[in-house]
Amino acid sequence: MRTLEEWLAHQERVHPQSIDLGLGRLERVLDRLDWVQPSVPVITVAGTNGKGSVAAYSSSMLAAAGLRVGTFTSPHLRDYRERIRLPDGWVRAQALCAAFERIETARLGAPGGERISLTFFEYNALAAFLIFEEAKLDAWVLEVGMGGRLDAVNVVDPTVAVVVSIGLDHQEYLGSTLEAIAREKAGIFRRAVPAVLGSYRMPAALESRALAVGAVLKRLGFEYDFTRGGTGGGTGFSYRGPRWHFADLPPPALMGDAQFANAAAAIAALEELAPRLELPRSALARGLIEARLVARFQVIESARAPSVILDVAHNPDAAGVLAENLRALPATGRTLAVCGILADKDAAGVASRLAASFDEWWLASTEGVRGTSGADLAQRIAPHVKAPLHIARDVAAACAGAWQAAALGDRIVIFGSFHTVGPAMDWLESRGLLPPRSLREYT
Repeated sequence: MRTLEEWLAHQERVHPQSIDLGLGRLERVLDRLDWVQPSVPVITVAGTNGKGSVAAYSSSMLAAAGLRVGTFTSPHLRDYRERIRLPDGWVRAQALCAAFERIETARLGAPGGERISLTFFEYNALAAFLIFEEAKLDAWVLEVGMGGRLDAVNVVDPTVAVVVSIGLDHQEYLGSTLEAIAREKAGIFRRAVPAVLGSYRMPAALESRALAVGAVLKRLGFEYDFTRGGTGGGTGFSYRGPRWHFADLPPPALMGDAQFANAAAAIAALEELAPRLELPRSALARGLIEARLVARFQVIESARAPSVILDVAHNPDAAGVLAENLRALPATGRTLAVCGILADKDAAGVASRLAASFDEWWLASTEGVRGTSGADLAQRIAPHVKAPLHIARDVAAACAGAWQAAALGDRIVIFGSFHTVGPAMDWLESRGLLPPRSLREYT
């Protein structure tokens, strides 16, 4: 049997395109596997930004209620197993390899028959479905990879469908306007299934599509809402929905003002699982406190070194949220950027949102077919940034340059692609600068 590393290398070679949206290939392989839709509740989460946070809150609150939950997210930062999480932690390599073996047998079919080609992400999603099915879970939480309508996750029929936000990203696949992108993300909606909208302002196409398919709209600010502050003016919030009215919930564990709306969207989704799954208020409160999501405005502080902030903001809307979070958390010293953005992203848009946030930039080259050099990145963002720009050969060199320039009281913000933040975490770990719960094997 192949090792996990051998399987992943094999999967990168099977399909001629790294991204090839569509459900036909998956459906044919699942048919050969005699796969059936899950019998337990499924929460599917789509959105340009915030979907990882909503998935994390949903899973954490379900687990706090004593339920066995499986969570599928992508991409990973440092270890492929991060993508599939079970009640006892990341999926084990042995289980992944066994799932891949079943998928490979099914896709190859009988001798002389059709061989079905699969993308790297399709192998990933199929493995999650098989592993979750075998684990006998109480609920699944699935994060859409890209878009919604043609994403591999959409072969699973959700019990609740959540669209957190709509922004400009992946335009070459999803469309060049917010309305077009909204129509793609609305593809996860189903007839008579709750459709939770997680932002106050959404393109009209999202609601139109929900109504056209007969989904049950649940909109932030209409069918559900939240209010900041507790009854005594504390830091928590209150939630009000069709069934649940909870005051004085604790503030979400993840940092940033946007996390209150993300947490409310997760609660709105969980509210729709009754009567199949009933969650007490105590589970919601505990789940909000215990939710963890690496590199979403993750602050690492030290009394003996500059602070570090990790954030996978890689599109203009996410960069705007990062800028807001930095303004809300002022530094005593300078703020230095370590940035790496893929070639197909709107680097100029990202830089324009963050131009006033940084005193100095280190621009890292990123690897892979979608990667770009630090020099190319500098050319793209230079018209939008007045602060000094430094070009680094890779992420480690960018981190080292910023670290050498930083003084005690300064902060270093490492942001952009997962292909930037993941290697940066490796660099930080090699120097003992990550807290224990951020280490690779932590679950």
